[in-house]
Parts: sequence; C-alpha cells; structure tokens
Amino acid sequence: MASLDNIKNIHFVGIGGISMSGLAEIMLNAGYKVTGSDLNSSKIIERLINKGAAISIPHDSKNVEGSELIVYTAAVKKDNVELVRASELSIPIMDRAEFLGIIMKKHQYGIAISGCHGKTTTTSMVSLIFKNANLDPTILLGGELDAIDGNVLVGKSDYFITEACEYFESFLKFYPYVGAILNVEEDHLDYFKDIEHIMSAFYKFTQLIPKEGSLVVCADNENAMKVATSAECNLLTYGIDNDADYTASNIYFDQLGHPRFDVYFRGNKLGMFSLNIPGKHNILNSLASIAIAINAGIDIDIIKNSLLEFRGTYRRFDIQGTQNNITVIDDYAHHPTEIKATLDAAVQFPHKRVWCIFQPHTYSRTRTLFKDFALAFNRADKAIIADIYSASREKDNGDIHSTDLVTAINQNSNNAIYIKNFEEIADLIAREAEPGDIVFTMGAGDVFKLGQMILDRLNKDACTSCA
Repeated sequence: MASLDNIKNIHFVGIGGISMSGLAEIMLNAGYKVTGSDLNSSKIIERLINKGAAISIPHDSKNVEGSELIVYTAAVKKDNVELVRASELSIPIMDRAEFLGIIMKKHQYGIAISGCHGKTTTTSMVSLIFKNANLDPTILLGGELDAIDGNVLVGKSDYFITEACEYFESFLKFYPYVGAILNVEEDHLDYFKDIEHIMSAFYKFTQLIPKEGSLVVCADNENAMKVATSAECNLLTYGIDNDADYTASNIYFDQLGHPRFDVYFRGNKLGMFSLNIPGKHNILNSLASIAIAINAGIDIDIIKNSLLEFRGTYRRFDIQGTQNNITVIDDYAHHPTEIKATLDAAVQFPHKRVWCIFQPHTYSRTRTLFKDFALAFNRADKAIIADIYSASREKDNGDIHSTDLVTAINQNSNNAIYIKNFEEIADLIAREAEPGDIVFTMGAGDVFKLGQMILDRLNKDACTSCA
C-alpha cells in the first residue's frame, strides 16, 4: 500500500507509544476514524480519547473488525492477536515507519533528523524555530514539548518535521527533503550486526534526499562525516572542534551551566547565541537547528529568540524538583555517550555532589556496550545501578546482570553500588543525600518514576524534622 486513498477507518496497535499516538492524532485531525489498543492506559491515551479516538485496553482480536488499515508499532510482536485477526480478515497491515513515510510524502518539505543521540532535542529546537517563524509546520516528536502542548502539532503548510530513527532501519521508509545526521555510533545491536551495518543504514538514508535538498551533518563525529561522503545533495556541516560551515566559539557557561557562544558561518559571524539548557552537546544540537533554519530562509533573530526560549523536552535534563536543597533531575540517557554528555553538563550545574541512578535499558545494549558503560560514570560522585529494564522484544539469557556492570564501573571509578528495588534506592537517597547534591534518575525504562518517590521521601523527612 503506497497511499491512504479510500481509507477512512484506521486502527493503531500499540497506540499509546509516543510516535504512534502522534500519528493517531494527525489522522484524527485529518478527519479519519481512529481506533486503537494498548496494554495499559496512560495520559497519552486519555488525550486521544478526548480528541475522539476509540481505544481498547488491552488488545483483543475483535478490536480490528471493521477497520480498513492496521498500523502497528515495532514493540508489537507478529503473533499479536489483533495482527493475526487482521491477517485472517485480509485487512492491510502496515508498520509505524511506513505509515509515517506515507504521511511525510504528502509534504513537499520533509525534515528528518537522525542520529544515535540528540534527535528529540534537536527536532524540538527546529520545531520551535519553524513554529515561531509562522511556517505552520506539522511536527512529530519523540518527546513532549511545552510549546506545542505535547509531541505533535498539525500544521497546514508543506513543512513536516520529525525524528528519524535508525532502529530496524525505519528511517529508510521516510521521504526527507532535508536530512540531518547528528552522530553515528554503536547502538541497537540487537538488530545491527556492528558499526559497519549501522553506517550502511545511514548511507542509504543520505540517498533518500533529492539532489536539490540538503543534508546537515556534524563535523565532530567521524562516522557521520564518512557517511556524508555518499550524499548527492547539498551538504552543510557544523561543529565545535573541527572545521565546518557552522561553528561555535567563545563558549561561556553561566552559573546554571547554560552556554553562551558566538556562531560563525564559513568564517562570518552570525551573532551571539544563548541557551537555557545545559551542556556542550546542546551547543551542537543548536548548531544543527541553526543550519536547518537558515537553510529554510528563517530570520536570524527568530532563530536566536527561539533557542533562548527553548527549555528542553520531557526527560531531557528535566528538573523534577528541589527538596531540602537537593535537586532531582530526570534524563532519558541510556547509551554511554549520552550518559557522559549529561554528566558533563551536570558538572557545570551548581552542586555539591552528583548522584546518578542508572537503569540499564535492554540486556543486548548492556552486553554489547558493556566496556563503554563501565567508563561512563566517571563524573558521578555516586552511581547507583538498578536492575536492567527488560524490553518486550528480548529475553534474559542470564549472561548479563547489573552487578556485573557495578563490578566493571568500580574497577574504573570505584563509585558504584547495585540496588534492585526503587523503594530502597529512594530510602538511601533520603538518608545520605546532602543539601547541595543533585540526583539524576537516568535511563529509557521506568526509572523516571523514581524521581517523585525521592522527592516525597525528602519532603517526608523534612516534615518529620520540622515536627
């Protein structure tokens, strides 16, 4: 199926996912009848129900009856009862990436931002700039952005802005006019064989961009620059440490770790930019967004003001609260490079000690990137490693455990302990964290739930102390 012609009723299997929910909302806005199912309810699902979607919890074979198209997320297995029933009824079935590609194809200027890290932040930056420039884009994010009150915004222009994930080579089903490659590193090795396999996917991604389109690439990432050699479109580079079209210099961090820097385009100064989010990695993310925005003809002052307005997305250096002068911050970092970047940014943030509570995400990632994880926590004063979060797509073979990671970390920085239970972790932080400390909850699983638990414990202790 290459179009949605003659389709009016679409059923989404796994509709509660961040991308799937966004696609469902786009189709609701376009006048389609949308149904869906998931294992559990959520705020996202309640939002869709309020907008007119009919959603069932949990999955049931009866849910697909009457549908004209079934869209499913990669987390749904082929033996799912709804997919099986749809096949029996000869209802067309399509994965999320292909469906996104069909929607994207309807827009003349698709902007697809790829890379192993930084996609959500950079896509959010670009989205805010285009929105503030009154270009009325359609936006689909992998996180929630306050400026659009969620992860999706339906516009009426030819601009479509989205993240482009390399996992399962999903982004090869997209139709970008402008593409970005922020970095290329080892990840998702439960699908990819090695770095060469990953790079081959990005090589193919560059070929999707038409000759009149543009590819924006980070000059500070060697693999990304290698991939860029295959591009047949206009090439724009950005970086801090290497020569590039767009560069940042005279970098200064304020007392909250927020950077201020001068931006140059091919040696000509564009001006001084400031961010309200911390970290050198976010300077790179902003350079990518600047390149994309200027390439679209957006005024430099709109870009400056939008980047200053941007305060991050949900679960990216997301300050949960402060209690007893102890600040709890949640971050989605689940790859060694992301952990290092976040902890590097934390050093610029006012603190006495840095605690990092990390929940490894998937056995395969922990196993294949084990040596890199062991070196990722040097900037933390205290590292607490929770149990590995098991995604539905894989099983525990018993060959890797969080205690193995703790042993390896301690051989390097001697700052890690293993605690299995979130309740016990929250109790430990409440007992041992001191005023001035910052506490990170970090990972792509459900570790985000721990932040409020910690704040509640700290608040309880404060009330007890006052009494």
